[in-house]
Amino acid sequence: MAPFMETFHRLAWIVLKALLRFTFMFVNNCVAIPSYCLYLIVLQPVRIMDSPTFWHIEGVMFRWLLAMVSSWGWFAGYTVTEWGDDVRPISEDEAMVIVNHQATGDVCTLMMCLQDKGTVVRNMMWLMDHVFKYTNFGLVSLIHGDFFIRQGKAHRDKQLFYLKSHLDKYYNSRDRKWIVLFPEGGFLRKRRETSQSFAKKNDLPYLTHVTLPRLGATQVILKTLGPQQENGTLGTDGSPQGPKDNKGRGLQWVVDVTIAYPNAKPMDIQTWIFGYRPPTVTHVHYRTYPIKDVPVETEALTGWLYKRFEEKEQLLDHFYKNGERLLAARMMPWLAVSCWWSLYACLQAPRPVALPLCRNFPTTNRTEGGAVPGDDPRPCVAVWCPVICLCLGLLVVLYSTAHLLLVCLTAVVRKERDGAKKNAGAIAADLRSVGQPQKPS
Repeated sequence: MAPFMETFHRLAWIVLKALLRFTFMFVNNCVAIPSYCLYLIVLQPVRIMDSPTFWHIEGVMFRWLLAMVSSWGWFAGYTVTEWGDDVRPISEDEAMVIVNHQATGDVCTLMMCLQDKGTVVRNMMWLMDHVFKYTNFGLVSLIHGDFFIRQGKAHRDKQLFYLKSHLDKYYNSRDRKWIVLFPEGGFLRKRRETSQSFAKKNDLPYLTHVTLPRLGATQVILKTLGPQQENGTLGTDGSPQGPKDNKGRGLQWVVDVTIAYPNAKPMDIQTWIFGYRPPTVTHVHYRTYPIKDVPVETEALTGWLYKRFEEKEQLLDHFYKNGERLLAARMMPWLAVSCWWSLYACLQAPRPVALPLCRNFPTTNRTEGGAVPGDDPRPCVAVWCPVICLCLGLLVVLYSTAHLLLVCLTAVVRKERDGAKKNAGAIAADLRSVGQPQKPS
């Protein structure tokens, strides 16, 4: 009987925790996403007068929203261990990120990983399946300028044309730095059988933990965003490139990211929301390639991509067999992302919180001490939870408003300072030219 009751209590706690987490996240989305949209509506005059400042502010708020999603997993005990190359030094460079795709939780894992990588999160662009457009986060991604791609042969050519137009229109104008895509074109469980059948017919690598990548989107991104050289590769010759036609330096890196879940059991978004899975450590491996080492021609790029996913297969196979590490020389400890998470910890504690006790206090027969004789104490959830949520909600609104004003003020001051520097340089140049002796004509 005792084991049965213990199991019942554990299941009851899991269900209760899942319901509480879902309720909070529903309210969280109902507050955060409309706030993001309304702030941007209010700031539309800034977009007209100073577009870079507007998108800088939008990027800051976009990062807050991604930190919010990351916290859902972090406080359920879902953490990340990072291996391989340190990508923080290249966070200000332009890069294309290729990731293996196992489940919807891959996006949440990346949101968690990239929070401490400088300005990457607020200046990144995502390529994701068009289904995500109809989720709660779809409107945010649409405003941010992410691209929703439709899978299937019938849509392939048209979608690649739309992707190129999207990159030309939004990537440089909104100062994007990193672009994230999943070259496999779908989840592992859906594409594995098709990929293995295609590999057998064409004498290609037989992969189990990943699938053969598709070329289309990767090649469009490289050709559109990377400076092409005569030898068919991408990159620069080492000389600095100045801005031209509102474009940056172009892609400088390809970041190869491999996500590995313990026991080959990927997490989906439902796990992040309800938190019913025990605490889990997800392993993420990075490897960086200079853009000059990446071919752009179809045949060479296909071979290069297949080679990367063969390496992913080896990494994942080693990890699943040994369960220790992703064949890396060093580990990069993952850091907490922001002070906001202390606030989320109050609302999403992974264990029961001792709430203050209250009693039934009828309007009559109340004793002097406030307690009614014979009345059993009980957790006053119905009273305290709304009060706590209301207070914390007010704090969030005040903090975000103050932070947003600070961001706006900082952007204005930075712009004025840059203008003053330019004026000072022009005045100094004029003074030097006046002080120089005139050459006889």
